[in-house]
Amino acid sequence: MAIEEQRPTRVILEQAGAWNRWGTRLAWTVAGLSLLWALGSAAAFSQYFQKDGRVLETHHSLSRAAPDKVAIVTVAGAIMGGDGFARAQLDHVADDPAVKAVVLRVDSPGGTVSGSDEIHNRLSKLLVDRDLPVVVSMGGLAASGGYYVAMANGGRDDVIFAEPATLTGSIGVIIPHFDVSAALEKLSVRDDSIASGPLKQMLSPTRDRSPEVAEEERKILQSLVDGMFARFKAIVKGGRPKLDDAAIDKVATGRIFTAEQAKEAGLVDRIGFLEDAIARAVELAGLDDKTARVVKYTKPKALLDEVLGGQSPGAGVSLAILAELATPRAWYLCSWWPALVRSE
Repeated sequence: MAIEEQRPTRVILEQAGAWNRWGTRLAWTVAGLSLLWALGSAAAFSQYFQKDGRVLETHHSLSRAAPDKVAIVTVAGAIMGGDGFARAQLDHVADDPAVKAVVLRVDSPGGTVSGSDEIHNRLSKLLVDRDLPVVVSMGGLAASGGYYVAMANGGRDDVIFAEPATLTGSIGVIIPHFDVSAALEKLSVRDDSIASGPLKQMLSPTRDRSPEVAEEERKILQSLVDGMFARFKAIVKGGRPKLDDAAIDKVATGRIFTAEQAKEAGLVDRIGFLEDAIARAVELAGLDDKTARVVKYTKPKALLDEVLGGQSPGAGVSLAILAELATPRAWYLCSWWPALVRSE
């Protein structure tokens, strides 16, 4: 009787074990298939994922599903250096094989010579390495260093667009210098700095110079400006190959041009808006409205930015900018006064 009572128990246990074995196999099979599907999906749609934490890519216009991209790269505000957001955007484009053309959106008064030159060099190298067409779209202001970076277009025809209200030009170099030594003398304040040589304090606003030293300083600084100015004109020649030396000399006086004046002088190709520049980039890339996805880049916002309403603690005049003002520096800038606020 005891044996008979144990038999159903044994059968029940064996049935449960079989079910567990098959259930476990089924679970592992589903998990494996799910993993394979996830990996396949990740490979197929990898171009839609964010890979660079410095930039946030968003859809701007045309097809949302097209695999080929036209990237809007923005250079806005004062150009203080080539290691900021502009560089992050260019690095992002360089690492994205789906980008087939670039629209360079310039809204800048220019900035430092070194910063403008670095952005121009990076964009020019990207254009050659990837064989990418670059179309320029000028915003409200694309002057001096802003025009300098716009010359990284490969010298193509019909690729520089200025909006009707754009101001551009200001081709030239400036090294700001302010002399307050006479005012300090009235206050009985004297610059008694100790330097290794008489030229170590070039451009010091507080130093009282002898006429001989002042003349020597000016000659040295003028030679530096002349050299950088010659490079600026050579960059313009590379971006506007149809302009001869005489035509470049005529516009390279530091003056500002309206869009119509710039077009007449050969500094821009067309009067048009961002959408017109995008259409030209799509055309040069061999795409159309259905096969091109236009994307733009923005800075990811940190939690503190959200709390402060988008204003980070470093906004405005910073100690770094004050140090910039105290440093002898040449500028491709549409102003007689160095920029006080960093570019976004």
